[in-house]
Amino acid sequence: MGWQHVVGSFDAVILDHDGTIVDSHAAMLRAYATWAEEFDVDLEKLPTYLGMPSRALTKALVAEDRWSAAAIRIEELEVTDTAGVAAMPGAAETLRVLPAGAVAVATSCTRRLLDARMAAAGLPLPRVVVTRDQVANGKPAPDSFLLAAEQLGVEPSRALVVEDSLAGIAAARAGGFPVLGILSTHSPDVLHADVHVPDLSQVTWEVTHDGIRAVVAWGNGDHQAT
Repeated sequence: MGWQHVVGSFDAVILDHDGTIVDSHAAMLRAYATWAEEFDVDLEKLPTYLGMPSRALTKALVAEDRWSAAAIRIEELEVTDTAGVAAMPGAAETLRVLPAGAVAVATSCTRRLLDARMAAAGLPLPRVVVTRDQVANGKPAPDSFLLAAEQLGVEPSRALVVEDSLAGIAAARAGGFPVLGILSTHSPDVLHADVHVPDLSQVTWEVTHDGIRAVVAWGNGDHQAT
């Protein structure tokens, strides 16, 4: 016998991309392994920076005189290797159910990389998409989420952000957004979202004239929502 937890009622939902609606983990690891070897980067340092824009990650890990070349190279590696990229559980249903004017994707990817991975995963792009190219500061700054909320015409407090990364959670917090954490990358005690779920298949979106009600359903074998 399972139980339900109501996350809240919202005017819009803003979805992260990698690790939230698209599983590109294996492709990303292949790309970064090649990149790390080419630019003398310690692979063990990468997890700390995942979820950040590639240029910010490059500046953190690569010598200054190689920043430009490293940023261009990782973009090329990621765009051209989409083998195994797939939709995360519940992603297609989420994009199908949520109203077109009340859902957005806000990502640290460039538009070129987002298009490649969404196409590989077989997922449609919503009307409102915010990529790293469109904002002055990427995650963990809140710019991406704030721009998405502005384009959706909603206040941050009324837009639920769905994220899996530490940088994304920090960005949502900084912008004043409620956050649903996806446990594809980190455990709840590390992620610190308002509520955590393994993936979107455990979220029901109830769309009414009053807004979007997010309900988390849990079975006996599932981890408890936190």
